[in-house]
Amino acid sequence: MEKVTFQSPQDGEALEFYVMEETKINGISYLLVTEEEDGDCDAFILKRLSQDEEEDAVYEMVESEEELEDISRIFSEMLEDVDITM
Repeated sequence: MEKVTFQSPQDGEALEFYVMEETKINGISYLLVTEEEDGDCDAFILKRLSQDEEEDAVYEMVESEEELEDISRIFSEMLEDVDITM
């Protein structure tokens, strides 16, 4: 599982996540990430804001309930052995 580091725009703090899965829907890239590599833990869905050709990728957490439900459903189908609850 790939481990990625994000920099918080609020305070510059480095946040590390494990990428469980990624997908692209309607030209928008999404990542399903967790704080722990194994076991039960919180997961987050991140949406890419930057263009693919940009050197640094910019992501934000998906906060829209409708978008979160739709993307969660897709990740649940992709990861049959993972239970995603909101």
